[in-house]
Amino acid sequence: MCPEWPLVAPGPEPADADAVAVVDQERVVAASGRALAEGVRPGLRRREAEARCPGLEVRRRDEAEEVRAFEPVLEVLEGLGAPVATRAPGWAALPTRGPARYFGGERALVDKVVAALDGLGVATGRWRVGVGDGELVATEAARQGAIVARGRGAAFLAPLGIDLVGRTELVGVLRRLGIDTLGAFAALGEAEVGARFGADGALAHRLASGLGDEPSRPRPTRADLSVRTELDPPAADVEAVAFVARGLAVALAARLSEAGLVCTRLRVEVVSTTGEQIARRWSGDGGVDPAVVAERLRWQLEAWTTVRGRCGGAGQDVGEVTPWSGVESVALVPEEVEADLGRQLDLWSRPRAGEGQVARAVARVQGMLGHSSVARAVLVGGRGPGERVRLVAFGDPYPGVGATRPETARTGGPAPATCREGPDRPRRGARGSRRGAGVPRRETRTASDAPWPGRLPPPNPAVVPSAPPPVELLDPGGARVLVDARGEVSAVPAALLFEDGGERRVTRWAGPWPVDERWWEGAPRRRRRARIQVLTAEGGAYLLAVERGRWVLEGTYD
Repeated sequence: MCPEWPLVAPGPEPADADAVAVVDQERVVAASGRALAEGVRPGLRRREAEARCPGLEVRRRDEAEEVRAFEPVLEVLEGLGAPVATRAPGWAALPTRGPARYFGGERALVDKVVAALDGLGVATGRWRVGVGDGELVATEAARQGAIVARGRGAAFLAPLGIDLVGRTELVGVLRRLGIDTLGAFAALGEAEVGARFGADGALAHRLASGLGDEPSRPRPTRADLSVRTELDPPAADVEAVAFVARGLAVALAARLSEAGLVCTRLRVEVVSTTGEQIARRWSGDGGVDPAVVAERLRWQLEAWTTVRGRCGGAGQDVGEVTPWSGVESVALVPEEVEADLGRQLDLWSRPRAGEGQVARAVARVQGMLGHSSVARAVLVGGRGPGERVRLVAFGDPYPGVGATRPETARTGGPAPATCREGPDRPRRGARGSRRGAGVPRRETRTASDAPWPGRLPPPNPAVVPSAPPPVELLDPGGARVLVDARGEVSAVPAALLFEDGGERRVTRWAGPWPVDERWWEGAPRRRRRARIQVLTAEGGAYLLAVERGRWVLEGTYD
């Protein structure tokens, strides 16, 4: 494992004299040696870390880059001949029974792992490898660079702090009961713990006893699922290329179905007779539809040839590729895949008619006008009505929706680089069916469902302007109504004055709903706003927002 992975993977790696911390959701996840020496610890809030270490350089976490940089590490570990399980970039686990016998013992295996990882040139000297029964024992063994003998996991964990079980609420209760170590917790009766703390407490008790938890599933194998074909002779017609692409898409869909996977991002590669390679990535949440792939490629080829001036001449059909730019090969490469868990319909529902036709029609428009030419509104997180809707190109995944992929799934802390399998632990990957086996998937709350303090209650405005026009909200004396820092209005709203000079008498109003965003960063990034709903004598209902003493019209209700 490499606890400093969020710090060293994206680069550049900080020098020993640099005080650097990586922050995710305003909490420290990794820190350099100097920052650690000055009291910065993972889990600290950013403000507290900066108070402990003046001059601390704060970096935002880049999990996508961490995943990309960790891929070579996983490939090296897989080269040892055992399935590799990973839950987050920076740590991995693998069974040691087979590799240890091959390399001449567990110590030899540890040395082999360290040498192989240091040879990558990333995080050199920072890798920590340990061996133990179960993930918790192996994790702590990796921290100390130890090899824990079989059956000695409970004794090894006994003096360690109770917080290692990773359950904040349970840890708090145990500390109040005077149980501060894993050994004291393990000494309690298993039946009593299960009756008092439930299944989660019983699992924590097993961890503290060194018995291990459910074996981690190995990551999906990186088998080459791509399909490609050579066109001999080269195709000089777009329709012929589209026909070939449809056949390739059928073959790709069969491969993915056999592996229990669904493709969420597809790369299409086309090579012309002149040696030019053209590639396009398409994202989607519905897998690979051969008809849609063929339609998109057909119109994409026509768009490419039209833009590059290779067709459309006198007497030449726009759908025809000139012989010197004919297509020599076509390939479909699935860049992102995930477990195919099926599509659950409602009890009385049935697939909507015409979905395929709509997708093909949209693909045709996108091919002519560009991928972002057709968009759909997606509900995302936010407080104001204009913040809760985002336009996403048709075919792209919804932002913040779905399960976290195995490589980016996050748990409570780092895990070991090697994890021994005992006689009572089944070989990793043996559990579960073939479809989706080895692809961990956890449901995540979408951003639109998450709590947003200060969010307006329903209903939402029917009309939301892209650029809110300025308005004035006046009190009975004609003075501007303001909202103070406590969220109180300076006077009762009496009139609403529009930008065009029109004035409406306010008969009812509700609010305000104050919002103080990014207050921890100070000016100028801090935003303090308040929203008020008003009803006028003419029957109009409006949503108003005030920021820095200026009112705008955010929405109009029907």
